[in-house]
Amino acid sequence: MNGIPLDIIIFAAIAIFLIFRLGSVLGKRTGHQRNPSDYSQAEGRPAKPREDEETKVVELPSLEDRKLEEEDAKLMKGPLADGFTQIKVADQSFSPAHFLKGASAAFEMVLNAYVAGDRKTLKQLLSKDLMANFARAIDEREGEGQRIEDTLVGIDKADILEARMADDTALVTVKFVSKQVNVLFDKDNNVVDGDAHKVIEVTDIWTFARNTRSRDPNWELVATRSPN
Repeated sequence: MNGIPLDIIIFAAIAIFLIFRLGSVLGKRTGHQRNPSDYSQAEGRPAKPREDEETKVVELPSLEDRKLEEEDAKLMKGPLADGFTQIKVADQSFSPAHFLKGASAAFEMVLNAYVAGDRKTLKQLLSKDLMANFARAIDEREGEGQRIEDTLVGIDKADILEARMADDTALVTVKFVSKQVNVLFDKDNNVVDGDAHKVIEVTDIWTFARNTRSRDPNWELVATRSPN
């Protein structure tokens, strides 16, 4: 028989069939193939994140947070450790160092609000009884036409003197030593007390309280006094 031998035609047909079958299988994903990222990881190369994967950011503690944690550790081993522990049992989120930071901010806010006669701000920071005392002093000052200029130069020191629980109420007393410029003017703008050009050191002892059963995380100022 002339032409191409029959066996060659048969082998060619088989080869074409196999190529077609391999192409149909290799050209599809069955769900069992490894992702390119898997191969990269297996070979020790960093894999590129997939677009459908969320990027997770791990936040490291700031330098300030680390300092507060170190200060906490010192305070919890100090002479007031028992009082701090009592408060922590009632309120696990309590941190002496963070409390001091917040108390210092409250000190400045209360001072500025009192000078400005800002009763609304004071009401948010003071207990009812103490608010009544502050409001009375502001009323008397305004009634006589007096005004105060009180500049807080800075807080030199803030130390916790006492920490304890009274039933469900946490009580913390802080001693503030600050530099201030205090001047009291009468209705005619004459200086009644103080010196606008003199920085003085002022010591205040404030007590803050918080009901540990309350959902409100804020502390309120319940008492103020000068050192004996």
